[in-house]
Amino acid sequence: MASGISAIVTAYERIEQTLATLKVIQSCAPAPDEILVHVDDNRVECVLAIRAAFPDTRVLLSHECVGPGGGRNKLLDAVSNDLVASFDDDSYPIDSDYFARARQLFAKQPNASVICATLYHRGETIALDQHKAEWTADFCGGACVFRRSAFLEAGGYVPLPVAYGMEEVDLALRLHAHGGRILTSSWLRVFHDTDLQRHGDPRVTAGSIANVALLAYLRYPVSLWVVGFGQCVNRVAWLLRHGRRRGIWTGVKMIPAHLRAHRQYRLPLAFHDVKSYLALRRAPLPETS
Repeated sequence: MASGISAIVTAYERIEQTLATLKVIQSCAPAPDEILVHVDDNRVECVLAIRAAFPDTRVLLSHECVGPGGGRNKLLDAVSNDLVASFDDDSYPIDSDYFARARQLFAKQPNASVICATLYHRGETIALDQHKAEWTADFCGGACVFRRSAFLEAGGYVPLPVAYGMEEVDLALRLHAHGGRILTSSWLRVFHDTDLQRHGDPRVTAGSIANVALLAYLRYPVSLWVVGFGQCVNRVAWLLRHGRRRGIWTGVKMIPAHLRAHRQYRLPLAFHDVKSYLALRRAPLPETS
């Protein structure tokens, strides 16, 4: 039975994790109609391993580093279905009927642009798959199902090698401004097979600070830049509280160059769109149907 859904995976250099993820996705019933993988930064050995283990899987290779968002742009451009389940190389469905559930949710909520699964990490207790959902401001790119048409209308991701703090928030904000809606459901469950230690990398710390500033520069009207400044301050304070000091000063110093390097993506949104997005982030709305 066809699922009516394509599955995409972004990969880089974690070959064994990528293969494990593909095995789980392929074993779902029904399986996705097609599986596409994007391999970043010319990691040919990863491409060869995927093709050897999963010859029916379509693999796209970028010779330069485009980051997970750049990879998803290419994957969303290449898929055949309008519904596209997105995973990282280390995230995969918990439930074998994941794709059937996603299809049912979109049938119930035809106005949803993205349906985000509940994400669990190593060591976390996995809650029951209850039929509960709420309308949220944000989503996780490694645990969601896109409506491709809405993704393309919003313009996709801004490609960044280090995307923390910018990539998904930026797309969610633009979807919101286009009238799109994001539903987060506890009936869809995804496991993220990581302990998140890589988030402590100084390069990630620096990028997360510069990206908060980049988001405000690209999308906020000038009248809301003070909000973006406050968000940068809050990010630095959070990093200090969690002992992630290495990379903070680098991130602050790189902000001017980071903004200049991506100024071609600047397209400020309306004041009321940004404010309503921030309000929804603070207070998600219950799904009542």
